[in-house]
This record gives sequence, C-alpha cells and structure tokens, in this order.
Amino acid sequence: MSRILPVELNKADPTTAKTLDAVKAKLGMLPNIFTTFALSPASLNGYLELSGALAGGALTDKQRELISITVAQENACDYCLSAHAAIGKSKDPIDAAIIEFSLNIVRSKSGVSDASLEAIRKVCKDDGMIIEIVTNVVLNILTNYVNRLAGTEVDFPVFKVSTAA
Repeated sequence: MSRILPVELNKADPTTAKTLDAVKAKLGMLPNIFTTFALSPASLNGYLELSGALAGGALTDKQRELISITVAQENACDYCLSAHAAIGKSKDPIDAAIIEFSLNIVRSKSGVSDASLEAIRKVCKDDGMIIEIVTNVVLNILTNYVNRLAGTEVDFPVFKVSTAA
C-alpha cells in the first residue's frame, strides 16, 4: 500500500502533465515511479534529465539495467527490482565486473577498495566509464529510496527482492 500517493494526472499542473504524457508516449505506459516523482516537478525533471544523459553514455542499455537490478536487490526495492527484472543475469565477464563493482559501491557506500577499483579498470575503457557506473548506481539509489519511502505500488509483474538470486 502506498504511503505517499502519486500525482493524479488530472490534478497535475499543465507542465508536469505534459512531461508525464511524454513519458507515457515513450514507454507505452506511465509507471507509478514517474507519477510519484511528479509530486516534485523539479525531482521528476532532474531524474528524467539524468536518466536521459546516462542513456547516451558508454554503458550499454543492458549494463545499465544490470546496475539497476543489482542496486534494487541490495537496497531491497521490490518496485525497482520488478521494473528491471526482465533483463536477468549476465554471463558476460564485463557485465559481471560491472555488477560486482556496483554492488561494492552500494555495500561500501562508495568506499571501494583499491583492489575493487583496479578490477573494474581492467574491463573499462577509461576512468570516465567508472564514473558513469557510479552515476548509474546513484540514479538507482534515488529511485530505490523514493519507492521504498513512498511505498510505490508495483505496476509491473512483481519480482520480490527475497526471491531474487
């Protein structure tokens, strides 16, 4: 049950409603995370801008999804895990290294060891890609925290954190 109710489209200000309409047109649906973010138009726009910018980065769509799953699992966010679970596990060694590094970032609160940093450097093309991984982790922490705080109703096939492995 939601603890913070999302914006009702018919009650959103015109600018926010237009933004939400654009999200719906792009995704074919309007996930509850966006109507929850819409309670703060600045937060909604900031999330969309950062997410859009990262989509043009060095990480693949699949790698960004794997980071999303990893962070959602670690932060016990059923909403985000459900939203990103379709990708599944990766057998690719680069993807596996990105997953491991993302997990190290979350667990150590970014205090990763020198060994962890050197391990990810072996698979990244440069340190910019490492910064991009950190930025994707932080973006997902944002959505995890908002969804857990709000109790956002999962509007995807439910994938519970306790069953993800």
